[in-house]
Amino acid sequence: MIVLILIYFLNFAGHYHRMPTTSTILIIDDEEKFRQLLSRIISLEGFHVLEAATIGQGLKIMQQEKNIDLVLTDVKLPDGNGIDLLEKIRALHPLCEVIVMTAFGTIHDGVKAMKLGAFDYFTKGDDNDQILPALNRAAGKVRLQKRISELENKLETKYGFDTIIGHSEALRNAISLAKKVAPTDSTVLLEGETGVGKELFAQAIHYSSPRKSQSFVAVNCSSFAKDLLESELFGHKKGAFTGAVNDKKGLFEEASEGTIFLDEMGEMNLDLQAKLLRVLETQSFIKVGDTKPTKVNVRIIAATNRDLKKESENGNFRLDLYYRLATFKITIPSLKERKEDIEALANYFLTIYAVKLKKRISGIDKEFLKYLRKNEWKGNIRELKNCMERAVILADTDTLTDDLLPVEILNHESSTTDPSVTSLANMEKVHIRKILAFAKGNKTKAAELLGIGLTTLYRKMEEYQIEK
Repeated sequence: MIVLILIYFLNFAGHYHRMPTTSTILIIDDEEKFRQLLSRIISLEGFHVLEAATIGQGLKIMQQEKNIDLVLTDVKLPDGNGIDLLEKIRALHPLCEVIVMTAFGTIHDGVKAMKLGAFDYFTKGDDNDQILPALNRAAGKVRLQKRISELENKLETKYGFDTIIGHSEALRNAISLAKKVAPTDSTVLLEGETGVGKELFAQAIHYSSPRKSQSFVAVNCSSFAKDLLESELFGHKKGAFTGAVNDKKGLFEEASEGTIFLDEMGEMNLDLQAKLLRVLETQSFIKVGDTKPTKVNVRIIAATNRDLKKESENGNFRLDLYYRLATFKITIPSLKERKEDIEALANYFLTIYAVKLKKRISGIDKEFLKYLRKNEWKGNIRELKNCMERAVILADTDTLTDDLLPVEILNHESSTTDPSVTSLANMEKVHIRKILAFAKGNKTKAAELLGIGLTTLYRKMEEYQIEK
C-alpha cells in the first residue's frame, strides 16, 4: 500500500504552486513508515513538517509550537479518536485547519469531522491524489485568515480603547460603559461637549465589536443641507432630482454589516428624523426617488453636544427617536471635568507633533503645564491639541515653556483680578523667559540683553518662579 501511495503522491507533487511563505503542518499518525513517507513528500511541496504518533504527542507539540497552520490526522490512534481532537486543536490554535484521514473511512466519520470544523476528509489509499491539493487550499485559507486577523489587530491598536488617553475616574467610567456595549448591536448615544472625542469613542466601540472587519462610516449631520443629507444617508435613484444622473448608494448602504456614526444628531431636521426612526425600527428605508425599500444590517452610533431630551420638549427633536437612540447612553466628560488627564494628553500631542514636525523636544516646563491645568478648555481636547501643535511649531529649544502659549491662556488666571497689573507682570515674565531661552540659559548674557543687573534678573526669576 505504501508503494501505491508513493506513486500517487509523486504523480501530483509539484503540480501546485509552492507557498510564498512556509506553512507548518503537523502529521499525527501511528503508522511510522506511512507518516515518514508522507512527511518527506509534503516537505517537497514547501511545508515545514512536524510528526507525532499519538494524540498525546500531537497535543504536546501544539502546546510548544506557536505557529502550526495545518494538522493532518488519522482517525484511529492508539490513545483516542482523531476526530475528537478537533476541538482541542482549535482551542490551542484558533486559525489552524484540520484534515482528517483514515484507512477505515465511513460516511458517519466524514460527516462528524466536517460538523466539528474539519477542512476536509480523506480515505487512505482511495483519496491520496487529493491530499496535496487540499493541503495547498487549506494553507491558502490559513494565510488569508491570518492576514485578516493582523489587519483587525492593527485597527484595534489604531482605533481601540487603548488610544483614549487619560486615567481620571470620569473618563474610566465612560470607557467602562463603552466596553460593555461594544460587543452588542445596541444603538448608542454619545453625549458631550464639542471636542471631547465622541468620534474616537465611536471608533473604539466599532473596532471592539463583532463588526470590526466591516465598514465604519462617519457623517457629520451639520455639514449638509436638508435635501443633500437625505441623499447622502439613503442614496437616490437616477432622475430623482436635477443632477441625479445615476443611481447612488447612500451611506447606510455603505455601512451595511458595519457601523454608521451620526455626529451632531441635533442638527437633523424633523422630516429626516422620521426616516431615521424607520431605519432603527425596520432596518430598511426608501431611497430618494425610489418606491421599493432597501434592507440593511447596520449598527447606529449617534452623537450630540445638545440635550436632545430638552430639544424634544421644545419641539426641535422627536421624542420617540430620542428614546430609540438613547438605548444605551454614554456621557463623555469635558476636559475641565478631567483636568488630571491634561498632562498625559499634552505629552501625547507633544510626541505626535515633535515627530511630525521633525523637532527634538524632550519635555514640558512646569509653568507650561500649570497654565494648561488652569485653562477652561471650552474647545476641550481639540483645543488642547491645537495649542500643543502651535507650541511645538514655535519651540526653538528642547523644552516647551509658557512663553509659547497663546496670550488668552496666559491671561486666563488674571481675568478676574486687575488686568492691567497682572497682564503687565505676565508680559514681563514671558519676555524674561524668551530672553533666557535665546541666551540658552546664560544669565549674564540674558541680563545684558534685558538691560538690567544680574542681581535684578535673579530677583525677577525668583518672583516669577522661573527655574534657575
